[in-house]
Amino acid sequence: MFKYTCLNPIAQVGLDELPEQYEKVDDAKAAEAILVRSASMHDMELSENLLAVARAGAGTNNIPLEKCADQGIVVFNTPGANANGVKEMVLAGMLLAARDIAGGMQWVKDNSDDENIGKSMEKAKKNFAGTEIKGKKLGVIGLGAIGVLVANAANRMGMKVFGVDPYLSVKNALTMNRDVTVLKSYDELYAECDYITIHVPFTDDTKEMINEEAISKMKDGVVILNFARDMLVKDADMKAALESGKVAKYVTDFPNAQVVKMPNVIATPHLGASTEESEENCAVMAAEQVTEFLENGNIVNSVNYPNCDAGVCGTAGRITVAHKNMPKMLTQFTNVFSSEGINIDHMTNKSRGNYSYCVFDIDSATSQDLADKISAIEGVLRVRIIK
Repeated sequence: MFKYTCLNPIAQVGLDELPEQYEKVDDAKAAEAILVRSASMHDMELSENLLAVARAGAGTNNIPLEKCADQGIVVFNTPGANANGVKEMVLAGMLLAARDIAGGMQWVKDNSDDENIGKSMEKAKKNFAGTEIKGKKLGVIGLGAIGVLVANAANRMGMKVFGVDPYLSVKNALTMNRDVTVLKSYDELYAECDYITIHVPFTDDTKEMINEEAISKMKDGVVILNFARDMLVKDADMKAALESGKVAKYVTDFPNAQVVKMPNVIATPHLGASTEESEENCAVMAAEQVTEFLENGNIVNSVNYPNCDAGVCGTAGRITVAHKNMPKMLTQFTNVFSSEGINIDHMTNKSRGNYSYCVFDIDSATSQDLADKISAIEGVLRVRIIK
């Protein structure tokens, strides 16, 4: 029996994926798994029972990743599950920036009592004239799951699409339309594009990457779209660029006290993944990752530990070890098995930064005594008996 808790409402279709032996509890301290969306966990006391945290979404800024890693708690996210929902919002954002749709709709509402509105609007509509996006150049920063969908969709709408991603995966490269031009640097993209949309994670390297220096390299009248993370854009520099006209429109899904008062801002209240389909996809993926980890010890889509898949255990026993990425760790583990007369039938070991993860399939059932001996090795953070 596994116990889990939800810090936010999680789509029922995802919870239905959890087998019958999973019990939902209200007390997080009793749970082996936490499912979360936006609730902050930074001030939470992490229970010794907690093995996994699954974020039903891509961003994990609300989760203390290193703190979890140091306690052997694996944190998952659900990349790509909400990609189509965000893609559609980006396309809507471009159209709202190109055509003054919002202004026109407000005019209709303001003139709802005009009995001759049909005639009046023919005179008024010139005030809301815009441009078409067909033929315009779109720059996509970050060609991950969302960025590739945006690039492909914009290409099909007749835009000339350019992208930059120093970490472009083979999978995403293969799914990207061949008419999308991949550039080598942000500077090339800045100089080329009429619209620029950001789709990168928030890291020390990407924090406030859209700043005065970056904006100065862009075309006059550029439109910038941010449906990724709030802190990717430096607010003070964006304000100055909007006021000078260097940036024609800033479309963002992250309004804050400064942004909402800036001119020529189109802001939505973090609606990127707020669709029934996205929430369900994220919930299903999160549930699948939790069950795979708790039942088989496999890691898929972790953000603080390496992905590590040893399949379903076909031997008498399986034990997993989360540990610091230090020299001679494997030697110490195998020495323990050898001293106990246990043969390792299969071993999977993966590392990511300061942390590593091992799965050992052995020829005898795993005992608590064996787990305790491995736990006693310096640098070991968590040992689990899977079978």
